[in-house]
Amino acid sequence: MTITESKLSFLPLVYKGKVRDIYAISDTEWLMVTTDRISAFDVVFNEGIPEKGRILNHISLLWFDKIDFIPNAINTKDILGRLPQLADKPGIAERSMIVRKLNRLPFECVVRGYLFGSVYEEYQKTGGVAGQKLPSGLSLASKLPTPLFSPATKEDTGHDINISLQEFEKRIGDQKLAHQIIDVSLQLYTMAYEKLLPHGILLADTKFEFALDEKNRLTLIDEVLTPDSSRYWDCTTYQEGTSPASYDKQFVRDYLTTIKWDKKPPAPSLPEEIIVKTYEKYKTIETIIEKVCHE
Repeated sequence: MTITESKLSFLPLVYKGKVRDIYAISDTEWLMVTTDRISAFDVVFNEGIPEKGRILNHISLLWFDKIDFIPNAINTKDILGRLPQLADKPGIAERSMIVRKLNRLPFECVVRGYLFGSVYEEYQKTGGVAGQKLPSGLSLASKLPTPLFSPATKEDTGHDINISLQEFEKRIGDQKLAHQIIDVSLQLYTMAYEKLLPHGILLADTKFEFALDEKNRLTLIDEVLTPDSSRYWDCTTYQEGTSPASYDKQFVRDYLTTIKWDKKPPAPSLPEEIIVKTYEKYKTIETIIEKVCHE
């Protein structure tokens, strides 16, 4: 089953993102539906990936259950009990979370254990990442001496913008809160990295989003440690200087690079073999994460 549009007429749509549709249940509650849409380079494709939304939603719920050192935004897991109307919408409940409406902090809180993606280019130009100096001589996909917090602004349109730690602290405006976000992000990354490694998976990087609740407490929101928000590499084929075999969206990005697309709308069509292979990668990492989270 592939669901690229949620189309719920009985609730007001308050936000449509690249992948998620958010509906208002009440003044304090939202329904967050993770569709099967896929985006790359901030462009949404016409084709969806079968079961992708269900897989992402399930993975987030597994990790939320495992993480006990920071609260999250989930109100209830009983989706059909709370919204029985969804029984007439096959596939939507499995792709949904009912969450508290909170004050989102407008940042992508990225933690990187390896030098890859946009920060590799930054390193080549500046010798560092997010204002943090790194050793010389690192190559693409090199393991970093220690995991790095590398923030970006959360943009509603266009690309998120990488910023330095100093700029992050300045924009947060509260040094204690900024340091708490950094510490929690690094703790989340390290926890997941250590749990995945014995299963043959390297968590190269991941991003978190946070909000403040009604009591001003830091709260984990959105998705967490999914193959849309993370790079999951295969330990057995990992090699510095290459784009490692992965169980995430990088597979689609790598394909798009081979066809020399200019990364501007409209998106090119995704071949069936790319769609199927992407589904298989997402399904594989879901199975591994299920084992990890049930240990």
